[in-house]
Amino acid sequence: MHARPAGISFQLLGPVIAWSGDEPRELGTPQQRAVLAMLLLHQGRPVPALTIAEGVWGDEAPPRAYGAVRTYVSRLRTALEPGRRPGAPGSALVSEHGGYALRLPDAAVDSLLFDQETANTHDQDDPRTAYERLTRAVGRWQGTALAGVPGPYAQRQRDRLAEAKITAQETLHEHALALGLHTRSLPELCALTAEFPLRERLHELLMLALYRSGRQADALSRYARARRLLDRELGVPPTQRLTALYQRILTADPTLGLGPAPGPASDLASDSAGAPGPGAVRPAPRPAPGHTGGPRHLPPGPVDFTGRAAAVAGIHAFLTGTAGNTDSPGPRAAVLTGTGGVGKTTVAFHVAHALAPRFPDGLLHADLGAGSTPADPASVLADFLTALGVPPDDIPLDLDQRAALYRTVLADRRMLLVLDNALDTEQLRPLLPGTAGAAVLITTRARQLTIPGAHRVELDVPPEPEALTLLTAIIGAARVDAEPEAARSLVASCGRLPLAVRIIGSRLAAHPRRELAWLAGRLRRRSALLDELRTDGLAVEPAFRLGYEALAPEPARAFRVLSLLDAPDLPLPVAAALLGLDEYAAEHLAETLVDAGMIESHGPGRYRFHDLLRLYARGRAEEADSAAERHAALTRVQDLLLASVARAADAVITGELPAGWLMVGDHPGLSFSGVAQAREWFGAEHTLLTSVAEQSLNAAGSPRKALDLLAVIAVGGFFQGRAHYSEVSRLTSLCVARGRSHGDAECVARALHTRAWLSFTVRRFGDAEADLRAALDYAEECGDALRHHLSGVLLALVLWATGRADEAVRAVRRAEAYAGDPADPDSPASVARFVARLHVALGSELPDLAVLTPVMRSVDATGGSLATAVGLQRLGQRLDRPAPDPGREG
Repeated sequence: MHARPAGISFQLLGPVIAWSGDEPRELGTPQQRAVLAMLLLHQGRPVPALTIAEGVWGDEAPPRAYGAVRTYVSRLRTALEPGRRPGAPGSALVSEHGGYALRLPDAAVDSLLFDQETANTHDQDDPRTAYERLTRAVGRWQGTALAGVPGPYAQRQRDRLAEAKITAQETLHEHALALGLHTRSLPELCALTAEFPLRERLHELLMLALYRSGRQADALSRYARARRLLDRELGVPPTQRLTALYQRILTADPTLGLGPAPGPASDLASDSAGAPGPGAVRPAPRPAPGHTGGPRHLPPGPVDFTGRAAAVAGIHAFLTGTAGNTDSPGPRAAVLTGTGGVGKTTVAFHVAHALAPRFPDGLLHADLGAGSTPADPASVLADFLTALGVPPDDIPLDLDQRAALYRTVLADRRMLLVLDNALDTEQLRPLLPGTAGAAVLITTRARQLTIPGAHRVELDVPPEPEALTLLTAIIGAARVDAEPEAARSLVASCGRLPLAVRIIGSRLAAHPRRELAWLAGRLRRRSALLDELRTDGLAVEPAFRLGYEALAPEPARAFRVLSLLDAPDLPLPVAAALLGLDEYAAEHLAETLVDAGMIESHGPGRYRFHDLLRLYARGRAEEADSAAERHAALTRVQDLLLASVARAADAVITGELPAGWLMVGDHPGLSFSGVAQAREWFGAEHTLLTSVAEQSLNAAGSPRKALDLLAVIAVGGFFQGRAHYSEVSRLTSLCVARGRSHGDAECVARALHTRAWLSFTVRRFGDAEADLRAALDYAEECGDALRHHLSGVLLALVLWATGRADEAVRAVRRAEAYAGDPADPDSPASVARFVARLHVALGSELPDLAVLTPVMRSVDATGGSLATAVGLQRLGQRLDRPAPDPGREG
């Protein structure tokens, strides 16, 4: 990690962040950060306002773009130079020639430092100096440059910086190889060639690193892979330079082992120990000789296998030819997909051992390792061919020739192949037999992996009875029967994931006198859950890490960020808001994660995590993403929901909406065609709204956005019924406590009013009255006329409902004193009328209260303020009945 300057500094090589020492500063909206990035990248040169507007919005600049630019610059000045007057001497952010300039030292901006450190490193006389400079430069990157910053200018700079980064990485590894650091470079070169498969220089460097590491065969297979890829994607052959390197590796050219010896620097000497000297190349290691006449490579099967009856029967029938694919000339293949830890390998091994007598010529097994360094099919073929009796010296170097020999050897044999943890179809294709005598059982997390004619089985977590049966098989029926509730709690804490159940079973089996309730209590601590789910030789986390490390950087970030929200599922618009992307890009990343088995898609445009995978993803987010980034992602979701609420209100209520009735941010929100669509959205996303509100309340900072969501849920009528009432009432109580802890009297008054409204609708008039009187006290404390009016009117309705008409009249008169001008759309009277109309419009079913329904309908009809429209003395005449009996209070 690079040390930050003592003053203000800026990160552009990742999410745009301003640092004051080690503390991040609030930079506002994505558009505001786009303005900041443009000023920083112009290195103090003035940028005209027109250029800024075009860079941020392109051809779709809003009518008041110039005004918005001025506003953003003003806010940036306040954020970056608090307390300094505009134009004061020494100001870094200045207005100049119809534009703006931000003058800072280059050392304050990480992208400018990166440009300086990568300049002329190709021509450095000393490879070690160049290597160290480039290592510092590449280490400055914290993700995608200008992540989340909109506009065409940011996109152009993103593309420029991305190209500069990969060029710097290529040069870095050139110097690393010159210094003999091929073993250090190998893992990253593997990852870079996977990410940039059409850059031939990366293939060249990787081939050379493999060769110098004693892996001549792997280096040659890399060339074959690059050649096929270039032909398929571009229709061109490899360059002469790459082909020449292939020929030199093929003939073991001794000059390829040459390179300047590393110097005395201690950080380099440790890696170069044992490196080949001039003219020397370590021979590639050969696999141990295999058995002929029937190799049995399969590891032992599980002795406590339970459940999965349908999956096992289907695979068994298909691979033995008793169901489907009986006439196919090719091999029979079954593909098991599912998330990490769901039991794919266990099922595969169980089936394979059961089928062993059907395949007398042997069982071959390979773990293809769908992680950051998946197995090379050429190496797997070498192991298989050796096990099948082919002398190592007769195994071809070329992958295609090696695969052809493999299919020839298998042609007359009845064998079963178990290919575990397959990465993709490209990796599998050379490993598939060519005839029907062999069968293949494949496990993978990649749902997009396709084998023509294969029998596909997608494993989900088993139901509770199967999970309990597995636990019973491991620890014995007596312990489960003695503590049935604790046993159910254990499998629930594990999300019924078989690997997790097996781990806790193994822990309990090792301690036969330990009560199940003890471990169940430990597992309830979610923060330590993954640490608890480990025992000798087994752990949940490595299974998840295998899938995570196989992800490219952008899907990996999406996996982390999508886990941040405490919601049971993620609609696509919410996923897009979390990621700071448009819905098309967000859907692409989400579907990539679904294909990789890291999240699930349980409906069109809706995604969810397994509970344990969410915990794992959050742990990675805390490691890889700053607190500011995580907070910004959750804030974007809040802004999406609040803006959508505002647009729903705009769609169902004609006339001007009260200003500032919600804390709406920069997100445009979802659009609604009318009342029916708005109601449908509120009903579908009730759980999402309450989940986001609760998560916001449990976080640091002001609870006002959460209170906005709770108030809308309450007013909208979607809490109807005791279950939702209790849920929302609990959250408003939490909001009351948070407001009090912040000393925010207005927030407390609003929360008390919302809780009182909920109590009123379920006829808990005593609770409602107590909250309303407290809310009025807080309104008095903060001088809030709107709270005085709204809570006063609701108090009057409560008093009327409990048969206290005189008190109700006095209460409504006090409330009317704060009503303001009903013609003013922002007056308390108009806000009260708006809230009432919103409830009438959105409420799918109005509360069955004699005092309330006529009130709301009359308010909507008369167009006056709530108190004026329902003057309680006239209300009795409208209802044509005496005041209710206070004895009816629920």
